[in-house]
Amino acid sequence: MTAQELVVILKERLGKAHFEWKLDSKTNKLRLEHLETGKGMDLFLGDVLTKYDTRKEKAIDEVVYTIEQTFEAMKKEKEQGFQELMNIYPVIRSGSFPKKSKEGHAFITTEHTAETRIYYALDLGNTYRLIDEDMVNKLKVSVEQIKESARFQVRNLPTNVKRDEVAGNFFYFLNENDGYDASRILNDAFLKEMRGKIEGDMTVSVPHQDVLIIGDIRNNTGYDVLAQMTMHFFTVGAVPITSLSFVYEEGRLEPIFILAKNRVKKEQEKQ
Repeated sequence: MTAQELVVILKERLGKAHFEWKLDSKTNKLRLEHLETGKGMDLFLGDVLTKYDTRKEKAIDEVVYTIEQTFEAMKKEKEQGFQELMNIYPVIRSGSFPKKSKEGHAFITTEHTAETRIYYALDLGNTYRLIDEDMVNKLKVSVEQIKESARFQVRNLPTNVKRDEVAGNFFYFLNENDGYDASRILNDAFLKEMRGKIEGDMTVSVPHQDVLIIGDIRNNTGYDVLAQMTMHFFTVGAVPITSLSFVYEEGRLEPIFILAKNRVKKEQEKQ
């Protein structure tokens, strides 16, 4: 399938009259402008075509759903505006994630680890929108109020986990598919509760947005399993974050290689 053929299909599925369609044939970037709201979005068709090679119609279903939900959120924003802080949540992104919106407005962020950064999202039902400086003015609240509300809201998210055992090690998976699975890494009470259940080293992994993995690592094989597992999730996730895991000790998250260095140092001191 070519980019032009994909555009024809999208026009059939989405309705040709609702949008202004602009395809850059050199980059295969499609610009969609919603005629009613005046809002737009960019879509790189090369990514969709790659997925189509293996997933066929499911790939098209996914991109149609994404477009519909994005513009529905924009329409809701225009009609209703921003109402309450109860709909604001933190989201985890990789350190390389863009710091500005496509319109050039800086996102509201907080430093987290060397690998990750905290962004803030306004929940709109089936999707959410990252909050930037322009949105802060529309919300008519301070940046600190946004961050405080997000810290509170993340504690109210469910923390149900499923446990699996591999080679004497235990792994706990949190996967609610609500868009905030990785955000649970910011719930200190939850992490402390899990620490109380774990006998070995406690690891925390956020390979992509829709999963949080907590490890009870009791032998060296467990670290090998964890590395393979996080890399797999990182490569298949729709919004990858980091394949690097963290060790949770005394309420702090340390990159896993720091633990390895400390152990080598301790062994050398014993000798």
